[in-house]
Parts: sequence; C-alpha cells; structure tokens
Amino acid sequence: MQSWSETAVPSVPGQGPPLRLFDTADRQVRPITPGRTATMYVCGITPYDATHLGHAATYLTFDLVNRIWRDAGHDVHYVQNVTDVDDPLFERANRDGEDWVVLGMRETALFREDMEALRVLPPRDYIGAVESIGEVIEMVEKFVASGAAYVVDDAEFPDVYFRADATEQFGYESGYDRETMAKFFAERGGDPDRPGKVDPLDALVWRAVRPGEPSWPSPFGPGRPGWHIECSAIALNRIGSSFDVQGGGSDLIFPHHEYSAAHAESATGDRRFARHYVHTGMIGLDGEKMSKSRGNLVFVSKLRGEGVDPAAIRLGLLSGHYRQDRPWTEQVLADAHTRLKLWKDAAALESAQSATDTIARLRQHLADDLDTPKALDALDGWARRALDNGGSDTNAPSEFAAAVDALLGVRLRRP
Repeated sequence: MQSWSETAVPSVPGQGPPLRLFDTADRQVRPITPGRTATMYVCGITPYDATHLGHAATYLTFDLVNRIWRDAGHDVHYVQNVTDVDDPLFERANRDGEDWVVLGMRETALFREDMEALRVLPPRDYIGAVESIGEVIEMVEKFVASGAAYVVDDAEFPDVYFRADATEQFGYESGYDRETMAKFFAERGGDPDRPGKVDPLDALVWRAVRPGEPSWPSPFGPGRPGWHIECSAIALNRIGSSFDVQGGGSDLIFPHHEYSAAHAESATGDRRFARHYVHTGMIGLDGEKMSKSRGNLVFVSKLRGEGVDPAAIRLGLLSGHYRQDRPWTEQVLADAHTRLKLWKDAAALESAQSATDTIARLRQHLADDLDTPKALDALDGWARRALDNGGSDTNAPSEFAAAVDALLGVRLRRP
C-alpha cells in the first residue's frame, strides 16, 4: 500500500538527552535504547470514516518519537498498518450502500492527505491487512500445530481461536486482572459468548466465511484474519520481534495490544514482543468523550476545509501531555493560532537573542516523556523575549525556526 509523501526535516546542530517514555507494561518512565536503526510499529486506522482528532493526536505523538530519534542520528524503520478488511468497514458500507473496498480506499486516501497536511513523517512500510493475509495464515498454521490455537467444533462456522493461556506471560502488557480483561474484551470487539470456545477470553485469529463477507482460502477453510493477529504478522515480517516501540491509543492496551503481543511471542518464543509499549490518551470535545456513537467527532479534513491551518491543529493537540485524556475546544484552537502567530513573528525577525539554550530546553523536555506543554512554554518565552527585546544574533531566528520544524513538525518559514 502506498504511504504519503516524505517531509523534509532540517538538521539542527547539537544533540539532546536520550529519549525516555512511559512503558505501559512496566508502569514507569524509562529510557529507550535503540540501535543504529530505531524500530517502531503503530497501529493504523480502520478506514470506514475520516481522520478525527483522536487519530491525529496518536499519530502526532509517534511523529515526535520519530523526529527525536532522527535528531539523535538514528535511522528509523517505522511500520503502520491499515485494517482494510473488518466488521466496521462492512457495516458502514452496508449502511451507505457502497462497496466496502471503495469505501476503504477512499478513506485511506483521505487519511494520507490529512497526515501529509499535518506534516507527519510517513512510515517506511504502510501495509494493508489484505496484503498480509498470507502471513497471517502462516502464523495461524503454526498456532494450530503447536496447540496455541484450535478450530471451534462448528460445522457451519469453524472459526480458529488463539488460547489466552498459550503464553505464560499473557497479561503483562496491560497488567489488568481477569475481571477488567473480560469487561474490555466484550466492549472492544471480543466475542466472549461464542459457543465452543475453551475460554471466553480466547481471541479470534481466523474467521470462517459468512454470507456476504469476503474470504480467502486457507488450510482451515475460507475466511479472513482476526484483528489482533494482523498487527503481529505485519510487525514480525517487517521489523521482527523485540522492536523498540509499539504504539497506539490507550483503548488498544487490551485486548488489541495484549493479544498482538501474545500472538507474536507464541510464534517466536520470545518473552516480549516490543521493548516499549506506549499509549496515548483520548481526546474529548467540550467535556465529553469524542466517539462515533455520540456523533461528536471532529475531523481533520473538516477543519482543513474550514480554512484552519494544519499547524494550528498540530499545536493544539500538542498543548496537552500525550498520556492524558484531554479536551478539544474552541479555546484550544484559538490559543494554538495565537501561539503559531507568535512563533512566526519571532522567526521572521532579522536578529534576536541566542536560541541555543532554548533549543537545548526543547530537546530536554521532549526527551522527558514527550513533555510538550513545557516544550511549548519554553519556545513561547524565547519568542516573546525576541519580539520585546530584540538581540544581536542574526542566526537565532532561523535556528529557532529550524528546531521547531525538525522536532515539533511546525514550519514557521516558507521553504
């Protein structure tokens, strides 16, 4: 699947401290220690609707990780999937009377446009679930052969399920007790009441074909992949096991990331799928959780269509800490526009006081678990001082602009 266009990243003299991020599995902030090539897998969209601000906040978070690694001199191998075959896609297509393939292609194209407008660095590998079906089938065959998965004894729909107890460490990533797992499993795409399962928490890895659904041939009969195994197969076949960061929204902690890790660990025998599990908070609207059921989603494409500068959208989402659930309001957007103008005015000066210390503080705050509120405050302070007091350093405005572009993805000057 085609990714979106690359965005040029300026080179900024100097180097910041090593990146530290909160690891969901270890429940603490700890250093990330990638090799020459840093590796990251972030779960992508199910393309049944346009990119909303919750999506954007997640991808902006991991764009910062990408930029910090590049600033530190790492090559970055970033992988993202597209769940282009799944129930929500079929349901929306049926509701609107259109082909699910056409719907998925259209919304994926819009997502790419939104990411490009927000200046999110593209993944090296952008892989659709349909592209990975052969890889999924190979994994499921291994599971069945080893006893990690079983075929439900159902003559009509012989689905294949992965055993929740297939790995000894199952549950380490989320840290949830069984009651919490059961709650989220039922709410987030699981099927605990499916007859014939050994354990209500066993997860679907191959769904036997149903009337009106697409299917692909397999040794277990025609069908299609389950949700979690798609990400396991795509990641393992692009960046292998024990990669640096697996990322996504906090709603993916369980069951999606727990099972994608367990699938991969069962297939490889490794103790840990990713060295860091990183999750973002949810974005709300005017005090309420933003969700499709409430009908209060704010779409990036709609804001762009209204003439909102994508850089302001970016700054508005970065104004809160990535791990916190936080609101999107008209005031958040207005403050972002004000900040953007302040920075652009400062970057347009012919001279100012040195920006070296401010750039060092920017790097320090971002390296400390992506503390964007403190990073933005540091940049605000420099910009106000530059506009109020001037300075004699003719390189400072351009150095300030380059650092903001490279590390935050916000362009202050015309290329």
